[in-house]
Amino acid sequence: MVTKTRVMAKILVVDDEPDALELVSFNLKAAGHEVVTAQEGQEALKKARQTVPDLILLDVMLPEVDGMEVCKLLRRDAATSSIPIIMLTAKAGEIDRVLGLELGADDYVTKPFSPRELMLRVKNILRRRQGPEEKLEQFTIGDLMIDVPRHLVTVARKRVDLTATEFKLLTTLASRRGRVQSREQLLKDVWEYDNLIDTRTVDTHMRRLREKLGPACQYLDTVRGVGYRFVEA
Repeated sequence: MVTKTRVMAKILVVDDEPDALELVSFNLKAAGHEVVTAQEGQEALKKARQTVPDLILLDVMLPEVDGMEVCKLLRRDAATSSIPIIMLTAKAGEIDRVLGLELGADDYVTKPFSPRELMLRVKNILRRRQGPEEKLEQFTIGDLMIDVPRHLVTVARKRVDLTATEFKLLTTLASRRGRVQSREQLLKDVWEYDNLIDTRTVDTHMRRLREKLGPACQYLDTVRGVGYRFVEA
């Protein structure tokens, strides 16, 4: 009897270094994922639109069209705007990391990284994409509607396209409305980080989330020196 291995997710890996591409692909396949590869920006854009992967691992330093520009173009395209993106880069500077998050990346891993760490980040992002674990199923306040099973957010009946991370951040705050959530707690509950990194990651995603929600951003309150909370009035 032949047992068919279940493919856990389709992942697009973009890197112009053959050794890095091979290492990451090997570990992803060993974890049961289907892997699609690309070695430059235009090829990455084409394959992302053709295959619509569950996750993209995107190197920043690419020839011709770099990873930052690829990320920006993917986020502007309705067909690929909600695909989670983990940026891979040799740059460790804070400015570069924040820029990647501002452009819509869900996470950021600096080279050299351990395959184990990368696989953990992949696992967390994919779990986040499957939907939050909160008991909240649907929440409506004013013109804002959050439908968790359908992974849908609307403002004034117009759909708002959120990344998996932005969606989980919003639903986590909404399910705990009225209660202040520290940046550290959000990093643990939304990003599932055991070792806390720069809490500006939370601030960057909150800024993008507010921009996308438009007038409904009034429900996301900043508590100075602590964190954020969802308010109903």
